[in-house]
Amino acid sequence: MSVIELEDVIKRYQSGVETVEALKGVDFSADRGEMVTVIGPSGSGKSTMLNMIGLLDTPTEGHVHLDARDVTDFSEDELTEERRTGIGFVFQDFHLLPMLTAVENVELPSMWNTSVDRHDRAVELLRRVGLGDRLDHTPDQLSGGQQQRVAVARSLINEPDILLADEPTGNLDQDTGQTILEELTRLKEDENVAIVAVTHDDQMLDYTDTTVRIVDGVIQEVAQP
Repeated sequence: MSVIELEDVIKRYQSGVETVEALKGVDFSADRGEMVTVIGPSGSGKSTMLNMIGLLDTPTEGHVHLDARDVTDFSEDELTEERRTGIGFVFQDFHLLPMLTAVENVELPSMWNTSVDRHDRAVELLRRVGLGDRLDHTPDQLSGGQQQRVAVARSLINEPDILLADEPTGNLDQDTGQTILEELTRLKEDENVAIVAVTHDDQMLDYTDTTVRIVDGVIQEVAQP
């Protein structure tokens, strides 16, 4: 069963007097342990679609299902809780806090839940992404690839069902990007998460299970390599 599903999703935005239809009846799904890569030209609706999957935005029409539950009409507080417990985010620009160490950055999403001690999991995740010797380093003491690995570990701290990656290799050289993709491939299997990535990086297609091409708000192709 799909962990996330968009059903005939339409998203309209008001831009001045003009109505822009960013998504036009999109159907999409992803399973645990699957990596789905979303590609398409700039302005095609990739980011809007990622926002729907990540519960950061709601459809104008259509439905969003998370673990077979219709969450389309959830309140903002309910959506926030779903994001906190079930969805991890990896960004192109890492978004690490500069005053915190690697392990503190990884622990950060879990810090408001005082009933759970995630320190050991944070350490273990950093070790799994090859940063066991960088636990106490701050971001300015880490390379770009190392910072992205910290971001990947952070996205998994709350044991999410879905990991969303927005251009995860966009600020990295090709070799470092390949290392990150290898880490994501291994972690999707170890953690049994669904990974949905938006990218312009062609090398990511070598690691994906499903490629979705979207153009002008319409999914034009779904392919398995």
